[in-house]
Amino acid sequence: MRKEYDFSKMKGRKNPYAKKLKKQVTIRMGVDIIDYFKQLAEETGIPYQNLINLYLRDCVQSHRKISMKWVS
Repeated sequence: MRKEYDFSKMKGRKNPYAKKLKKQVTIRMGVDIIDYFKQLAEETGIPYQNLINLYLRDCVQSHRKISMKWVS
């Protein structure tokens, strides 16, 4: 293996699978929820949007369902 490589002549290209990994959406969330994840982001050093994504992914993988009871 070479000690140094010349990358100046390489052409950049986009990841063809990037669009399949994540999709941008608009969602309305409570300010308290955003503040919670922003505070957690400061503690962990992980961006708050990534933390929200990780939490939701955990919910999906564990098949967690919300339990709601409506008062009549």
